[in-house]
Amino acid sequence: MNNVARNQKIAFTCLSVLGLLTVCILIYIIGYIVSQGLHMISWEFLTTKPRKMGSEGGIYPAIVGTVYLVLTTMIIATPIGVGAAIYLNEYTSRGKITSMIRFATEALAGIPSIVFGLFGFAFFVILLKPVTGGWSILSASLTGVTMVLPTIVRTAEEALKAVPDSLREGSLALGTTKWQTIKGLILPTAMPGIITGIILSIGRVVGETAAFLLTLGGTILIPQSLFDGSRTLSLHLYMVAMETGAMDVAFGTAAVLIVLILVINITASWFFRRLVKRFS
Repeated sequence: MNNVARNQKIAFTCLSVLGLLTVCILIYIIGYIVSQGLHMISWEFLTTKPRKMGSEGGIYPAIVGTVYLVLTTMIIATPIGVGAAIYLNEYTSRGKITSMIRFATEALAGIPSIVFGLFGFAFFVILLKPVTGGWSILSASLTGVTMVLPTIVRTAEEALKAVPDSLREGSLALGTTKWQTIKGLILPTAMPGIITGIILSIGRVVGETAAFLLTLGGTILIPQSLFDGSRTLSLHLYMVAMETGAMDVAFGTAAVLIVLILVINITASWFFRRLVKRFS
């Protein structure tokens, strides 16, 4: 066996071990949380309101608040992020303005979430209170949009860059317009990468705590509209663990949160795959 083949085998073995280690760590974390919280999950736990600051009762308002927040955030952020990526990659030439936009996007991606929370509190909760209702799902969603836009823009732009230029040239040579080429050819081809960015953004919204602590309000009441305050499962988990010390409720909430993330990701993947087939 020559040196090149031996080095390749060693590298492949190391990467396989690291990949297996990552999977084992993930399985251990999920298994531990589910095993600790599984005994708490019941129909009553899922459908009743919290009592005594969340140390007793259920988590139904937090489930509703999480779903409302994720849907509102992604409905606003997805078209803006994908549209910005299309504009940067398909309609602008490489210049100083485009470079500045990309730099700003990358800089936003590195800002800590608590800074977004302070911005959302000052701008959406206080300054725009007549519009957003103050501490509300809408204020938290707009704050979430500012957090996830960099992820969506960058992943969507990279997915669009991966589409070969020969496809664009061939489509335009057949007499189609630029927008028809983008809608009918480029977007369906780049959709898997775009979906990845959207799913990563959903995960960040569901798991975020600091930013929503300052903008969502944290009330345990069931939200009736986007202008009502609420709390997400992550926020409920944090507040219960830190304020009441009811770790059994916290672990039960964490188990439900993991299941909810899986359901949201699977549903999002199914929906966007159907969307790809529709445009193909």
